[in-house]
Amino acid sequence: MFLIDFVKILLTTCQDVLPVIILITGFQLLVLRQPIPHLRRVVVGGFYVVIGLALFLAGLEKALFPLGKIMAAQLSDPTFLYGSDAAVAQPEWKAYGWIYLFAAMIGFATTIAEPALIAVAYKANEVSAGTISQWGLRITVAIGVSLGISLGCFRIVTGTPLYLYILAGYMIVVVQTIFAPKNIIPLAYDSGGVTTSTVTVPLVAALGLGLSASVPGRNPAIDGFGLIAFASLFPIITVMGYAQYVQWYVSRSKKTSKEGSNAI
Repeated sequence: MFLIDFVKILLTTCQDVLPVIILITGFQLLVLRQPIPHLRRVVVGGFYVVIGLALFLAGLEKALFPLGKIMAAQLSDPTFLYGSDAAVAQPEWKAYGWIYLFAAMIGFATTIAEPALIAVAYKANEVSAGTISQWGLRITVAIGVSLGISLGCFRIVTGTPLYLYILAGYMIVVVQTIFAPKNIIPLAYDSGGVTTSTVTVPLVAALGLGLSASVPGRNPAIDGFGLIAFASLFPIITVMGYAQYVQWYVSRSKKTSKEGSNAI
């Protein structure tokens, strides 16, 4: 059964990748009029990419999506929350504390393991000559994702409109952009983008859909989506916030040191 499903996923993946192959090959041969360098390595690498994508999609379908939905359903079960299996017409947001904690922890853990963020953190450390710490950036971004997903779960439980959170969040980002150190602003915006990649998105999407399906009065089609937007927004806030704190701390230390020297 799994083999048949995997073959179907593999064929679909080949169809999805084929336009990219045609585009690159066409430009190389017809526009640039140059042979494809290291053709054998490119073909082998492309084969690995297709197989890897197919395995990843199969893993999503068989494990990650069901896992996220199961965890959300278990943590929002009335028996677990209230000690009774009686249906609750209007959920109490305070009763879903374990959901908020789980969302924060899963957001932090998946972001730390996110390959795209690791690559950005490595390059940021490289071009800044070690000024930007790889682990410092990854942890700061992961804290932002954990806060964002936890707040997004709170939004699902309470049923408040998504646009209120997004408007408020981007207003904060705009203000921070004005006052944050200029060399950190592009990195902060990129850090928000790389969090929504291969590891984070499947679990977060499954968590949102599972939670909205389990909370009384919520519609998965309306309330189940939006967590990924939180996962993109809040890392921008935390990265620029951390940069602003460091800038303030350094200026304060210099000021204190200067006042001490003048006193002497």
